This record gives sequence, C-alpha cells and structure tokens, in this order.
Amino acid sequence: MKDYDADLWNSDLAPTTAATRTWDWKAYAALWVAMVVCVPTYMLSAGLIAEGMSWGQAVFTVLLGNLIVLAPMILIGHAGAKYGVPFPVLLRSAFGTRGARIPALARGLVACGWFGIQTWVGGSAIYVILNGLSDNAFQGAPLPFLGIDISQFLSFLGFWAIHLFFIRNGTESIRWLETYAAPFLILMGLALLAWAYVQAGGFGVMLSTPSAFGPGGAKEGQFMGTFIAGLTAMVGFWATVALNIPDFTRFAKSQKDQIIGQMIGLPLPMALFAFIGVAVTSATVTIYGEAIWDPVELAGRMGGMGVVVALAALIVATLTTNLAANVVAPAYGFSNLNPQKISFKMGGYITAGVGIAIFPWKLLESSGGYLFTWLIGYSALLGPIAGILIADYFLLRKCDLKVDDLFRHDGIYGAHKGWNMAGLFAMIIGVLPNLPGFLHAAGMIETVPEIFDTLYSYAWFVGVIVAGGLYLIFAGKKSGKQ
Repeated sequence: MKDYDADLWNSDLAPTTAATRTWDWKAYAALWVAMVVCVPTYMLSAGLIAEGMSWGQAVFTVLLGNLIVLAPMILIGHAGAKYGVPFPVLLRSAFGTRGARIPALARGLVACGWFGIQTWVGGSAIYVILNGLSDNAFQGAPLPFLGIDISQFLSFLGFWAIHLFFIRNGTESIRWLETYAAPFLILMGLALLAWAYVQAGGFGVMLSTPSAFGPGGAKEGQFMGTFIAGLTAMVGFWATVALNIPDFTRFAKSQKDQIIGQMIGLPLPMALFAFIGVAVTSATVTIYGEAIWDPVELAGRMGGMGVVVALAALIVATLTTNLAANVVAPAYGFSNLNPQKISFKMGGYITAGVGIAIFPWKLLESSGGYLFTWLIGYSALLGPIAGILIADYFLLRKCDLKVDDLFRHDGIYGAHKGWNMAGLFAMIIGVLPNLPGFLHAAGMIETVPEIFDTLYSYAWFVGVIVAGGLYLIFAGKKSGKQ
C-alpha cells in the first residue's frame, strides 16, 4: 500500500491487479441484460403510453434514452478500465480526497432507495407464489406499525437474505450470477411474449391505439414536451449506474471489452424488454378484460405452474438487477467513508440494513409520479456529477491520472485540505437550475415560472452541461497542467 493514507485506502478500494481483471465483453453484455430485465423496465413504457404516446413512440423514446446514456457509461467507464479504481476513488480527482465523499454518498443513498424498492418487488413475487400454490393460505391481517401481513414481511426478509449471500462473496459472485442469469431471462421474456400472443390471438388494442399527439388527438401538437421529459426520465433510469460504472469496468480485461459489452448489452435489450411490457399488457386487455402493467399481478393471474415459472423468473430478474445496480455502488461508497473500518462487504451489509429501514412498501404507497418526479428528480442530482467527472477526466486531465496520489491527502488531488471547491461548487450550482422545477413536480410548491418547468424537463442534460462547463472554468488552466 506504499505510503497511502489509511483513511483513503483498503484492499477493496485499491486498484485492481492483472489477476483480478477477469471480465470480458460477454460478461459486460450479460451484466447489462441481467440488469435490464426487471420490473421497472417492464413498466417503463406504461408511463409514456399513459402520457399519450403510441407503443412505437414509447419504445423509441426508451431506445434513444439508452443510446444517450450509453455515452457517459462508456466515457466514465474508461477510467475504471484504464486505472482499475472504483467510482469513489475516481471522484477524488475532481472533488478532492475528502470532498469526494459527498457525491459518492449521494449516489449511494439513491441506490439504497432503489435497493429497498426492488427487494420489496422480489419479496412480493415470493408472497404471490406462496398464495398461488396454497389457495391464499398465507394472506393475513396487516401487522401494527408495519402495515403489511406477517407473510409479506417474511417474504420480503427472505428475498433480502438472498442478497446477503452475494454481498458476502463479493463482485466475482455477482459476475457469475449475471452471466448465467442473462440467457435465462431473455428466454423467459420471449416465452412471456409468446404466451401473451397465443392467449390473446395477437396483440390487439394497445398496439393499434394511435398517439394522442397526432391530428385530432387529445394532445395534438404537444408531443415534443412529453417526449423531452420522457427522454430525460429514460436517461435518468440508468444515470445512477452511468456514474459508478467504474466499479465494474475496473475488472475489464481491456478497454475494448467494456465498450463492446456495454454497446451490446444496454440499448437494444432495454428497448426489447420495454416492447415486451407494452405488447404483453396489450394482450392482457383481451385475455383478462383489463390492462395489467404489473408483472407480479399478471403472474398471479396466470394460475397453475405458470405462476411459479413466471414469478421464479421475476425473482431472478429482480435479484440480478438489485445486486449490480443497487448494492455495488453504495457498498464502495460507504467503504470510502472509513476504509479501515468499512470493507466492501460491510458497506453491502449497511446498504441492506438501510433497505429495510426505509420501509419500501410505505415509500411506494405514498410516492406518486414515479416517472417524472423520482427518475428526473435524481437525474437532476446525478447529472452534474457525471458532467464534472467527464470534464475532469477527459478535458482537464486528458485521461492521465496519477493513481498513487488518489490515495494521498498530500498528493495533487488533495486540493485545499482534501476539498476541491471547484468540483463541489460546480456540483451545487449545476443542481440549482433544476431545483424549482423539481419542487413544483413533487408538489412542494404550487407554481414556478414556466422556464423552470422547461429546464426541469431537461434536468440531466442541464446538470451535465452546466456543472461540467463551470468545473472547467473554476478548475482553471493551472490544475489542467498538473
């Protein structure tokens, strides 16, 4: 560990060695397929269709959003593959050795929220399986304080406990799971599509419904505003992993592996699974007489062994997404707060603890506007961090980092007592333009000037451009020559 500072280094945060760089392009493609196939992706197009889009417009918006977010994914991932450092360590270049803890924690807390939500979804699938096989024998009265019955809570805890196994065994066990789960999940998605097509005698109502934005439609001429907000939400969906992608690319055999793997694994599978969600839901109108967007509810309606197979696939899909997208980032983030006391494993256990403490079922009950409040809201926070990282690594540092100095307070990234105010001020100012629009969208304030609602529609993009540009101005030419 050379002469590294103890509060900046442990074996989990240290650069990867040649022996630990085991991920090829197939591993990254499998990682993305396994992350993409999840309940939120399945339901993603629902919000867009509810806003008036046709199925084609909705799927195109999902595809374009993921092509856009692929760019920062590959750019930020470049540093991980080149230097073998995780996201919290990379942040030290732009935010300082101590200041980096703030954006790392911001990313980690968003992941903790997602972890709780996804764990609740997986637990719900187990609960539905148990009741589907036992004629609802596991249903009961809600428990005081919790607001759910004992079987629901135990199903949630059971699914939560599965995560602990993979946390204990580290990132290599997660790679193993993602690699083997990916083909299974693709097969299950296509099987669900085939089942819906046969049962409904073709995809009917929803796929033939025209866009509400066309001539004579209820929202004629209003497409662009909805499209931009929807596109920002799609970018926001993976804006989280776009930041901490070095946590995975640090294990890449080569730069080529992380780039090709991500290009294959993210945009098209995302669009395909969004289409499966739309098409299967359109078929449920014919099969059940109503549109069923929630795959857990749909699996419960299937009955027989169909419910077991469908929900088993759903449990695997939720587990693979949750581990990769919502455990790895906060585990490293918490470890970065106190490397000598918090390892990656301990950081993962803290994440799991927070996932229970937030009572995700209550969070889902009370939060409305999932698409345009939650997704765009945190993209307004994470966009500035992405902009600063890209500006620092590519434009200021020219992809040249002094790795040893990332682990020393007295190195070139130590800035002012560990705080690089250029990065921190740029991040804060990058968030501000989107704040009024967020408060309005969340219902915290009644009205704001229209310009703020418009800016908020572009939240991630505004954050990237404003914060990245300001960082270059604040950092100045001197640090660019370091």
